[in-house]
Amino acid sequence: MSEVKLTATSGRTTGTRPSRRLRAEGRVPGVIYGGGEAASTVEFDWPELRAALSTDAGTNALVRIDLDGSSFLTIIREIQKHPVRRDVTHVDFLKIDETAKIEMDVPIVLVGEAKEVQVNDGMVEQKLQFLQVLVRPADIPNEIELDISDMQIDDAMHVSDLQLPQGVEVITDADETVVTADLTRAALVPEDEEQGAEGEGGDAEGEGGGDAEASDE
Repeated sequence: MSEVKLTATSGRTTGTRPSRRLRAEGRVPGVIYGGGEAASTVEFDWPELRAALSTDAGTNALVRIDLDGSSFLTIIREIQKHPVRRDVTHVDFLKIDETAKIEMDVPIVLVGEAKEVQVNDGMVEQKLQFLQVLVRPADIPNEIELDISDMQIDDAMHVSDLQLPQGVEVITDADETVVTADLTRAALVPEDEEQGAEGEGGDAEGEGGGDAEASDE
């Protein structure tokens, strides 16, 4: 995985009001920690930070940060956003060892088209969105694909069915379900039965209404 470069500025004043002023100036507060050193409170230029967060790797991007003349590799550990505007309000970076494996959550992406499921009034549902893996920074995949083209009704695919890139070790249980293919509710309940159930419900409401009216009198 390629690296993204980002410049951080140290010495920001902590607290709610200083952070608000910082964001008003087009800067974003953040923290860098790890590597056996004390956490550093920093700030980033928003356009540069936005570019670092918008690569194909998403939040799994490797970010090389320049800070006070030093350069080190990091990954994004937490992004805080405004609850309404969804603006980034704070970001945490974790220093990492380029040679050591780290735990990551990698997105699982379904590819292909389950035609047999579709023609039989079925529906494919993804149960697991992310795969927890142990991997060296250079081997972190942007995503892991799962081909669902051969799925049939009542099929299920599990973590053990995933084709993993070289160097990726799975932490998630191999038996955990990733995707299922089942009949839709409309396919399970015949149309005449649905109509009958609706009719019965209507009669019940009518009877209930009569009882209520009688009691009011």
